[in-house]
Amino acid sequence: MNDHSETPVAPIEPFEPPYYVAVFTTVRTQEQHGYSETNARMEELVKDVPGYLGMDHAQTPGGLGITVGYFRDADALTQWRSNTEHRTAQQRGRDEWYESYTLHVAKVERSHGFTRRP
Repeated sequence: MNDHSETPVAPIEPFEPPYYVAVFTTVRTQEQHGYSETNARMEELVKDVPGYLGMDHAQTPGGLGITVGYFRDADALTQWRSNTEHRTAQQRGRDEWYESYTLHVAKVERSHGFTRRP
């Protein structure tokens, strides 16, 4: 939900296909101790993965969260998935922070966008 007094946000620009997306959809638990710090660390850590292109986030008022990570190729996605610190955060998410989640990985074959210009 966007309050018009906030700085406008925009989705990640389209990339030249093919590339990969990891769509992570979550419902969080009430226990969120340490989540913000770990999430910030993961957002910094993933930037070091060669082939990482960017990330979009959305959160509904009802608590459904969606994060979409964009990766140039399957090797970049595999490197992120197998990162030791990321795997530790994943386990903590299952143990503490997530009521449920789904992960969808897809190869993007077409991509385009639109931005209204003043």
